[in-house]
Amino acid sequence: MPTSQSSETAAPTSAAAVAEALAMPPAPKGEPAGERGSWRRGGEPGSAAPPGVRPGRTGRFGKALRRPERIPAPLLCLVAMFLVQTGIALSKPLFGPLGVSGTTFLRLGFAAVILLAVTRPRLRDKRPRDLAAAALLGIASAGMTLLFAGAIDRLPMGTAATIEFLGPLAVALVFARRASHLLWALLAGAGVILLTLLGEGEGGGSLDPVGLLYAFGAAACYAVYILFTDKVGATFQGFQGLAVSMTVGALALAPFGLGQAWDGLTAPGASPLVLLASAAGVALLLPVLPYALEMTALRRMPQRVFSVLVSLEPAVSALVGLVVLGQLLGAAQLAGIGCVVAASVGATLTGRR
Repeated sequence: MPTSQSSETAAPTSAAAVAEALAMPPAPKGEPAGERGSWRRGGEPGSAAPPGVRPGRTGRFGKALRRPERIPAPLLCLVAMFLVQTGIALSKPLFGPLGVSGTTFLRLGFAAVILLAVTRPRLRDKRPRDLAAAALLGIASAGMTLLFAGAIDRLPMGTAATIEFLGPLAVALVFARRASHLLWALLAGAGVILLTLLGEGEGGGSLDPVGLLYAFGAAACYAVYILFTDKVGATFQGFQGLAVSMTVGALALAPFGLGQAWDGLTAPGASPLVLLASAAGVALLLPVLPYALEMTALRRMPQRVFSVLVSLEPAVSALVGLVVLGQLLGAAQLAGIGCVVAASVGATLTGRR
């Protein structure tokens, strides 16, 4: 990424910054392209594009202004994680008037519209199997998003996020193929036991079994879309693949969420403009702005450091759940989250170099 000159001290507009990050071409081994993103295998630190690949265009926003590099890349990554978890927390109050499915559909729909407007994906030169991979990624992403929303409607955020994080952790352990990684798998398993058997719900009782099923289902979908991330990221420029998959995901959720969203928007006493504005704001918090920040961070830091930072996401989720929703976790739940975070960090640091 070009650096800012001393004369260019003005900060870029938010629209230009988002457009520049989302238009970045794929790295040699692919970039995140799922609904939650933030997972990439391979790629050299600081490499913005493979040889011969021209930077993507910024669409209607024109030429993006250069971004100052005063903010450390790890800080950008942490801010992105907090934005993701804040977006999730702010989605929960919308479950009442719009329903879980309705809120999820509107959020994905607004995100798809924003990404399509910014990236303007070109599909004419794509092979059918490339489009099929993007569609499957979108379906897996839609399933993960809907199931996770159902989980946080019934479980504390930190618990749901930790169980969901077992998806990428399982993929990392499977691809590691080292006997020593069995220890990290056992540590993660111990964390899950602490969470599910000794954890408490928001009312102090046992955890909702349906919520646990939703969380484990979201973890399975998380693992599936990770497997498609490299394929889609390597064949689509920048976040064009994300725009396509997000659109497919929104369409896949339409049969489940459109009617529920419509009922909520047209209910007596409802404020449709306020609800739509809230859903659009949540869509900016997840996924648009976090992905722009993550892509900026990925271009300036080693992948291993990025993966270690991403491993902190369950802990960040627990903290945001406490601050935004007032969800206080017990000692067993905190210990379980710590085990999963430690397992993810350990698997990352001892993986193949």
